[in-house]
Amino acid sequence: MNSGSDVRRYPGFGLFSILFFVYLYLPISVVVFYSFNANRIVSNWGGFSLHWYTAALSNSALVSAVKTSLIVATIATTIATIVALMAALVIVRGRDVRFRRVSETIVNLPLLLPEIVVAVATLILFSQIGLSNGILKLIIAHTTFCIPFAFLPIRARLQGMDADLEEAARDLYASSWVAFRRVTLPLILPGVFSGAMLAFVISMDDFITSNLLNSGGATTLPVYIFSLIKQGVSPQLNAISTLIMLASVVLATLAFLVQRKK
Repeated sequence: MNSGSDVRRYPGFGLFSILFFVYLYLPISVVVFYSFNANRIVSNWGGFSLHWYTAALSNSALVSAVKTSLIVATIATTIATIVALMAALVIVRGRDVRFRRVSETIVNLPLLLPEIVVAVATLILFSQIGLSNGILKLIIAHTTFCIPFAFLPIRARLQGMDADLEEAARDLYASSWVAFRRVTLPLILPGVFSGAMLAFVISMDDFITSNLLNSGGATTLPVYIFSLIKQGVSPQLNAISTLIMLASVVLATLAFLVQRKK
């Protein structure tokens, strides 16, 4: 008898699981359902329609916010993943590294601190140095808090990798770079990909930091959605939310398939 069967035999476990998933996904289902509502009033069903998806995709302000979020998330994810990879290599594989635990804590510090604290500190820093470029401010801030999200899967993958494989490559006269490129990187690539996808999603979904650093021409998608909410909930907002959820599911599925294949 496996452990899964033991868990399912607990009294009430099945009912509790059903109630949990209903509580978790029912609000999301309602948003998706009313995104196809032809009526402008969200709570009144007026028939099936794709009008609000068409309106959302033809909204120039929305498209601009999506482009800003994609630019910021792509650049921030790339930089954060590279930094996280180098940090993980040093912390996990480095020899005679002093203050290893302190270094790891510093890397994960943006994850431990409340985001509002990091956002306010970043805003004050940019004000002191006179940085006014909105996109650049968002890229720097997003890179900072994305590093620990990319670092954790990479570190876990490195810790689960047999170090003897790298030593065998070195014994066969491979240089450090060749051993990393031919042995280490292919083996930890699923962790690198998972960390990058996690950082990308976190950057795309960020609101607090993006809202504080928001300036002309640097409005991200979550900030734009918040501005729509202040005007009242509409089926167009439901359509936008559904498209975002669909994109998140696609990214999560892609990351899962890559991990499963490896």
